Amino acid sequence: RSQSSRGPNTFASWLQGTLLRNGPGIFSVGDTTYNHWFDGMALMHSFTFKDGEVIYRSRYLRGDTYKDNMAAKRIVVSEMGTMAYPDPGKNVISRVITFLNHTVPDFTDNCGNNFIRYGKDYYATSETNYIRKVDPVTLETQDKVDYMKYLAVNLVTSHPHYDKDGTAYNMGTSIAEKGKTKYTLFKVPDTTAGGKANASPALKNLEVICTVPCRSLLSPSYYHSFGMTDNYFIFIEQPFKLDILKMATAYMRGVNWASCLKFFPEENTLIHLIDRKTGKEVGIKYYTEAMIVYHHVNAFEEDGHVIFDVIAYEDPSLYNMFYLNVLKEQSKTSAMSVPKCKRFALPVQTDKGIDVGDDMVKLQYTTASAVKEKEGKLLCQPEVLCDSVELPRINYDFNGKKYRFVYMTCVAMTAVATKIMKLDIETKERTEWSEENCWPSEPVFIPRPNGEGEDDGVVLTTVINSNPGESGFILVLDAKSFKEVARAYMNAELHMDMHGYFIPMEN
Repeated sequence: RSQSSRGPNTFASWLQGTLLRNGPGIFSVGDTTYNHWFDGMALMHSFTFKDGEVIYRSRYLRGDTYKDNMAAKRIVVSEMGTMAYPDPGKNVISRVITFLNHTVPDFTDNCGNNFIRYGKDYYATSETNYIRKVDPVTLETQDKVDYMKYLAVNLVTSHPHYDKDGTAYNMGTSIAEKGKTKYTLFKVPDTTAGGKANASPALKNLEVICTVPCRSLLSPSYYHSFGMTDNYFIFIEQPFKLDILKMATAYMRGVNWASCLKFFPEENTLIHLIDRKTGKEVGIKYYTEAMIVYHHVNAFEEDGHVIFDVIAYEDPSLYNMFYLNVLKEQSKTSAMSVPKCKRFALPVQTDKGIDVGDDMVKLQYTTASAVKEKEGKLLCQPEVLCDSVELPRINYDFNGKKYRFVYMTCVAMTAVATKIMKLDIETKERTEWSEENCWPSEPVFIPRPNGEGEDDGVVLTTVINSNPGESGFILVLDAKSFKEVARAYMNAELHMDMHGYFIPMEN
């Protein structure tokens, strides 16, 4: 489906390019239904801005998961929140084979979380070892790519970082590989520079930067993103863990894999600071209290400190909010711990003359602290910048640099956003956009070419609209004032989605 639409006044004439968005789209096949919103089969959307018009397309990701489910007319591929069982009519032998296949799970290629660029190629991605190449113009599903062919990783994040030169950085978990469980940071050089490097996929040129051993062999930490500055990576090893043995037996116990994720509130959260040049961890042991982080906001270096901002939760209730039976109720009472935007400051140098109990953070503009303890550990306490926010996006030209503005969704009592906002981190001023009966998606910032200042640009968000007789629309806000510039209504039903990626016209 595609169509074009004009706003009340034309879009900023410089806004030329395509916003890709990804999220779950199909929740039932035949008489079987997914239990969890994240499990739904991926639906990709594109919004192409050209000469004051926007063209919308959407397509299902036609991966093996989609094909197998559709061919069987029932859900046959298990997802994190939904374990699929064979049709009771199947014979015993095929049931035994299905059972054996599940003891060592071959994960889904239903890549419904985000888009990643490696070299000149774009991929739909979730967090398994499979990503799916897609044509960013037609949204056609192309090759299935297995990270395992290039690196032994069972899980990989859907939030890589990119350098100015197009190099992508990402990290994944190797589970019990050669008797070790470890986290691996790797980079994929850009291949658009021509020459023999132009091989596709760019993953052929993947280089491992470093590995971090997991603190327990059979229960690696879950993580969804990581931080990067000019000289460091920040990896949060949180006490939110995958129990590998439980995962291996989940199928026969009749439970989903998500039930094998366990939070240990009495354990600390370790913060690993890794030197990008040497690939080694900084010698200081940083830790903080138990928390769960899905999204890093940004990180930067100043005066011998690494400062990083994350969205943190006190418990794992967020995942439970997205079970479909909970979402249907849309009840204001369901208990979700409030997500807080927290700033941490890590002193990189420790002076010898510092006593136990001293706060080593020497920055004027943050109340974040790092107190020296026995054995030279540092207990890091954050500053809370604001709360009830999620899906943070920044002007990516400021990624890894000191920055001032972040754009987020506002999640008050339910998991579904009712507003988006701009936060000025220096003044703590919040500017919001909302409209009656409208649910906006993650706000994506697009900088004006040769713009002046960090917030010179626009913010794009897709909006689900439940006002009678009205359709969903894409909204363009001026990032400075956070006022509406234009909107385009879609003559198609928009779905709630996860993350977006903007491709400027010249790419």
